Amino acid sequence: MAMAMASASAARTTFLDGGGSSSFTQKLAFHENGLGLRAPWRGGGGGGGMNRIVHCRLRSLRPKTQWPIIPEQHKWMYEDKPELQKAIWHKSYYPKEADHPNVSKKWYIVDATNMRLGRLASTIAYYLRGKDSPMFTPSLDMGSYVIVVNSEKVGVTGRKRTDKLYRRHSGRPGGLKEETFDHLQKRIPERIVEHAVRGMLPKNRLGRAMFRKLKVFKGGDHPHGAQKPEPLPIKDKRIMLDMEPQF
Repeated sequence: MAMAMASASAARTTFLDGGGSSSFTQKLAFHENGLGLRAPWRGGGGGGGMNRIVHCRLRSLRPKTQWPIIPEQHKWMYEDKPELQKAIWHKSYYPKEADHPNVSKKWYIVDATNMRLGRLASTIAYYLRGKDSPMFTPSLDMGSYVIVVNSEKVGVTGRKRTDKLYRRHSGRPGGLKEETFDHLQKRIPERIVEHAVRGMLPKNRLGRAMFRKLKVFKGGDHPHGAQKPEPLPIKDKRIMLDMEPQF
C-alpha cells in the first residue's frame, strides 16, 4: 500500500485541455491506491460543475505474477509432467492457416447421377468449408477438395426443369440474358452445380478460395486421379431422386 502511494505521489498530476477550450479542463490524478485514474471534469456555461470518476486499470502497477498458475488442488496431476505445467493452463488453442496447408487436405469424389441438385450442393459445401472437422473454424479455409463427375445427369424436382431460370448480364444496356435449367444443362452442365454450390459459401475472399477447390466435370472422367480421391460421405438419405422420402 505504501509503495503504491509512493508511486502515485511520484507521478505528477497531469492537466489536459479539452479541445483547446478554456472553459473545459480535464484534470487527471492518480488514486491513492495507484490502481486507477481520477478524472473530474469541470463544465462551464452556467450549467454547473460536473464531476465524474473514470477508473482505468494500470497494467504497469499490477503485480508481476506468472499467469496462468496451476491451482493448488490440481498440481498433483502434473508433478511428473513438467512439460505440461506451463502449457496446460494457457489460452484455448485457435487453429492457424499454416496448420492446414493445401497439400494435407483430402480429396473426395461424387457421382451426380440422379441426385437432387440442392441436397448435393449442400453436402458439397459442407465439406468445402471443412465442417466435417472437429477443429472447424469459420474464418479459415480448412475444407477438402471435391470432384463432381456426371454433372449433366443431376436432377431437380417438380417443374424446376422448365421454370427455374438462370440470369446473366453482359454489363451493357439490354444485355440481360435468361435460360431455363433444361437449356443450360444441355449447354454447360458444369455451371449448374457450380452456381448452386457458390450460393452456399461465404460471400468474400474466403468463399472464393473455398470455391476454387470444387472441380466439376461433364462425364465420368477427370484428371485428378493422382490425388486418389475417396468417395464423398453422404448422410442425406433423400439425396437420390428415385428414393421415397423417409420420415
